[in-house]
Amino acid sequence: MTDAVALAANLLKEHRASIDRLDAILVYTLAERFKHTKAVGKLKAEYALPPSDPAREAHQIARLERLAEEADLDPEFAKKFLNFVISEVIRHHEKLQK
Repeated sequence: MTDAVALAANLLKEHRASIDRLDAILVYTLAERFKHTKAVGKLKAEYALPPSDPAREAHQIARLERLAEEADLDPEFAKKFLNFVISEVIRHHEKLQK
């Protein structure tokens, strides 16, 4: 193995270790987020509030797009991601209201 290949292999290993750590952070962060949205869903069910809040959702999507631009992340990807998360939250809230 040449020095260049060994260096590349080491760099690849370091990047993958960082990716693994970040994946764990994402999972635990999503779990924490869903703990809060579950509490919101219970409140909405208790007080007969609608499971969806389109104004807040639109505000959050716009906010996330701005944050994505600041972080040099594709805002369209961020929007798709948040839309997916919001749809899951609404689905959970609808279940709580049954």
